[in-house]
Formats: sequence, C-alpha cells, structure tokens
Amino acid sequence: MNILLELFVVTFRVLWAFVLAAAKWLVRPKEKSVAGQVCLITGAGSGLGRLFALEFARRRALLVLWDINTQSNEETAGMVRHIYREMAEAAAAAAAPRVAGDGEKDVLPHCNLQVYTYTCDVGKRENVYLTAERVRKEVGEVSVLVNNAGVVSGHHLLECPDELIERTMMVNCHAHFWTTKAFLPKMLEMNHGHIVTVASSLGLFSTAGVEDYCASKFGAVGFHESLSHELKAAEKDGIKTTLVCPYLVDTGMFRGCRIRKEIEPFLPPLKPEYCVKQAMRAILTDQPMICTPRLMYMVTFMKSILPFEAVVCMYRFLGADKCMYPFIAQRKQATNNNDAKNGI
Repeated sequence: MNILLELFVVTFRVLWAFVLAAAKWLVRPKEKSVAGQVCLITGAGSGLGRLFALEFARRRALLVLWDINTQSNEETAGMVRHIYREMAEAAAAAAAPRVAGDGEKDVLPHCNLQVYTYTCDVGKRENVYLTAERVRKEVGEVSVLVNNAGVVSGHHLLECPDELIERTMMVNCHAHFWTTKAFLPKMLEMNHGHIVTVASSLGLFSTAGVEDYCASKFGAVGFHESLSHELKAAEKDGIKTTLVCPYLVDTGMFRGCRIRKEIEPFLPPLKPEYCVKQAMRAILTDQPMICTPRLMYMVTFMKSILPFEAVVCMYRFLGADKCMYPFIAQRKQATNNNDAKNGI
C-alpha cells in the first residue's frame, strides 16, 4: 500500500478510536458475563483482593483464591460461599412458583459454584508454578487472572534492608511474570481470557520515600503494557487486558500518608469498595485501563509534558512531595515498639 494512503488510513483509525472512546463515556457499554468461568485472584485474603473475590462471586464466577495467609484466605472463601448460598436460595425461591405452575425446571446451577483456596507465596517462582499446576489439575484452566497481591516496605531507601527491596520487587512485579507464564498458554490456545494487573497511580508517577514500591509498580505497568501489545501483535483479540491504577486506597496499607490538609478534602483516600466497583466495571466492559479517580489521568498527562522543576513545584504545593513521610515514620515507630517488646 502506498505510504501516503496508509498514513491516511492510520489517521482515520486514530480519530475513530477517539470517537469510540468518547461514545463509551456517553453510553455505558454492556458488561460481559463471567458466570461459570474460573477466576484466579492473588492476594485474596484481604483488602482489594477480598473485595474483587466478592464481586466476582456475585457474578457467579468459579473462584480460585491465592494468598500467603491461609487463615485470611479461608475467611474470604467463607464470605464467597455465603454469597453462593444466598444466590442459590434466591434462585430456588424464584423457580418454585414456575415449577408448581408449569413444570419449568431450567434453573441456573448456582449450587455448582465453588471456591478453591491455595496458600501461595507469589514472590517465589517455584511456589507459583507448583500451585498453578495444582489449580489446573484440581479446578481447570483459568479464564480470568487478577494479579492483585502487593506489599510495601515502608522505609527510606538508605534505611531499607536489601531483603525487603527484593521482596517488594518479587511480589509486586516479578510475580506477574510467573502467574502469566503459568496460565497464558491455554488462553492463547483458546483465544479467550482476561488478565488484570492491579498496579497503582505510583506506577504512573512517583513520590519520595517509596523508591522500591514505585519501581515495582512502574515495572508492573510496563509488563502489562508490553504484554497487551504482544497479544495485539499476535492478533489474539479474544484475550483482554485491564490495567488498574488507583490513587491511595484506604485499606491501611499506607496508613498515615497525608497530602496538604487544605487539599485533602478534595482528594481523600479512596474507599476500597468504590475502587473495586470502578475496576470491575472496567474489567467487565473490556476497558484497557482504569485510573481512579479520573484526575489521575490529568496528573499523568501533566507529568509527561511539564518540565521536572514544574512538577516539583506542583508536588510541593499539593504536599505530595513528602506525603509518605508520616507513613514511614509510623512504620519505623511500630518496628521500634516491636523490637522493644521482643527485648531486642
């Protein structure tokens, strides 16, 4: 094709992509069904992972929950089973009048829904591969993979032990490679699946004091974007990807983090339930990326075009330059208190 003609076609497609994106803002796309599909969630024992599990359960997905904490993971599984029971009872109650009236028995099999729990340290490659093999044998192939597990060290760079830095990188970034390598081959074979990367706004722009966390989330974002391009290049349009980049979420992970007090009422920490509902809407409508709140899109754009010194000025005005310092101080105090209790 003549290069000028091809350039015209590319320009038209780019403009058309803008039109489609605008249309989705005006008309909410229909959510796809995940009923009966195997959905695996890492870090399901608490926080966003637990909420993701509950949301997928309400949509009748068959759940596989991974967490390093067996007890909290089982607690999440108990909540999921409660949701399954409620749906089964509601379906039975709704079907009873029809059965009595005309003998119809086409009731959806809510009772067949199950939840499976596995204790897995996603920061350890062999542990991931072994657990993935168990999942394939005991449950089946995974259709929806939610890479959610995450940790934070809470130390300034020069005060952070190398082991904690490595741990942060392994769990927040490297684990995405291992889980994806474990479950992507079957998705490629079937040309069907969905990979969700739960990153952070700190994977798009950074702040002081959390170098290891920012690096791990930047890595997760880079991994996700490259994977998305690879799937497009392979023309595997049946495999969808969604990148989730929320602002500070009130899960306790960054307890103590504060921006400027005059600004904080306009940009408070996100409620976990709101964050997950927004993410679920994006996942179920095959949205490639979701930043919550929408202001994060603007911050990312401005960071890309403004001079570095201008960005520093904005950070200082917002109180974002040292927003993590109170959180780090609390972590340090808690560590000192634990050491004192243990007689160290």
